[in-house]
Amino acid sequence: MKTILITGTSAGIGRATALHFAQKGWHVIATMRSPEKEKELTKIENIFVTELDVEMKESIDKAIEQGIKTFGSIDVIVNNAGYSAFGIFEAATEEQIQRQFDVNVFGLMRVTKAILPHFRKNHQGLIINITSEGGRITLPLFSLYHATKFAINGFTESLMYELAPQNIRVKIIEPGPTRTEFTGRSMDTLQSNQLTDYSDFEQKVGSVYESLFDLQEVPPPNIVADLIYKAASDPTNQLRYNTGSDLLMEREEMKDDEFINKMTKRFNIEIS
Repeated sequence: MKTILITGTSAGIGRATALHFAQKGWHVIATMRSPEKEKELTKIENIFVTELDVEMKESIDKAIEQGIKTFGSIDVIVNNAGYSAFGIFEAATEEQIQRQFDVNVFGLMRVTKAILPHFRKNHQGLIINITSEGGRITLPLFSLYHATKFAINGFTESLMYELAPQNIRVKIIEPGPTRTEFTGRSMDTLQSNQLTDYSDFEQKVGSVYESLFDLQEVPPPNIVADLIYKAASDPTNQLRYNTGSDLLMEREEMKDDEFINKMTKRFNIEIS
């Protein structure tokens, strides 16, 4: 029986993935910052719930050590933990900028680096990094979030080359809009009452988002969980897997100026 370690399993894609792999008969190491609050996953026999904060190296090392002690080995790591900062970039504090990268990029790198000795020892392993279609396309007011997801894409693709001789594979999952807490507790709002020059822009863009993000029409996280399972079960070296967003397909088919023109019209943005 194979074992998978997943970060950020308290909600959303991470939680759905933990349940999905457990149902498929895998051993699951479900990690989160506050495992003492978990009531459901702890009741499932083949799921081991433990603490892991991607901002704290000690907790990462301890979670991996405990997971190996519990199940004997780890075959797959899913770097899922992350969140989004939303708002005008100029309004972001240094702390907000740092934390956005510390969680989404440096945290992912910490977990990846921590598992590599175990994978090299076993001469096998799979790292699955959850990016987003936002790692290849952009939307207004998400500049920090997009910066981290673009960074993960570049990091993962380059890492693939150096780990291949070690028989360690690397894959990217690019979810489109998903029914999670992305626009709730998993979002940090960038605000400044002094930046009134942006008020009209924020109002226009915000009204478009209100009409776009109808969560009842957005696919649930189990769709992404199933895609992650397919990637983990795929013996090929395919790098990218996505949920088939129309916007991502349009971006791949259009030239830069064509796509930018489309997005500026959608969000009522005037470019002089």
